Amino acid sequence: MGKSLHEEEKHGHVADLPFYLPVGDEVEVFTAAYKARMAVLLKGPTGCGKTRFVRHMAAKLGLSVDTVACHDDLTASDLLGRYLIKGAETVWVDGPLTSSVRKGGICYLDEVVEARKDTTVIIHPLTDDRRILTVDKTGEELTAPEDFMLVVSYNPGYQHILKDLKPSTRQRFVALEFDYPSEELEVKIVIKESGLDEKTSSAIVRAGRKMRLLTEEGLDSPPCTRLFVHAASLVKNGLTPETAVLTAIIRPVTDDEDTISAMLDIATSML
Repeated sequence: MGKSLHEEEKHGHVADLPFYLPVGDEVEVFTAAYKARMAVLLKGPTGCGKTRFVRHMAAKLGLSVDTVACHDDLTASDLLGRYLIKGAETVWVDGPLTSSVRKGGICYLDEVVEARKDTTVIIHPLTDDRRILTVDKTGEELTAPEDFMLVVSYNPGYQHILKDLKPSTRQRFVALEFDYPSEELEVKIVIKESGLDEKTSSAIVRAGRKMRLLTEEGLDSPPCTRLFVHAASLVKNGLTPETAVLTAIIRPVTDDEDTISAMLDIATSML
């Protein structure tokens, strides 16, 4: 089992945690789920801090993290492993899920609904009281150690229209809802991550948050906190705020010229 928070404080590891500012009780819920040997589902928009949160909690609990970026072509073999030819031998190579179950730690399936449904079915026995993983190709039935935890995430904002988790899968998880932080917290995050001064960081965050309102006028993907940090980092490294916002916030989220123009007007008026 991972180190307790008391043990971490005793050995001075808290200062080494990946930076994350809690917005609610997510730290307590995640910790309780880990102690109860339950899987966790993180829901929220891109760039709102889900992956950073997993890294933070892994360090807090003294666990390793194996991250899998899920996609349409992800197969069960990609997760479980496969036989490979090495020289004159055929050897078995564990996939990230099998590796995590063997050694413990967190296996994090990022944007899990992107994976094929026949692939996600293999995680079902890991998410109930059996906590087992069947590897048919090796004839193994692995029991997860106490310090193994399965965490998955997805963005319901744009994925639920075409893709979603089956109810039989969703109801196997403790679910945590994520969203963009409050303006005050976003400013603190941008300052901490970029090292930029408070005045300019605040202006970038205010402009970016106002740009998010353009989703009501056709902007498909609102700018996330990560992009605010990118823009602030560019300013810290010599770019003007206007150029930084254009290249780090506006252009990454849209190619539509009218939308770009509207976002530029916001940036010009607030920076």
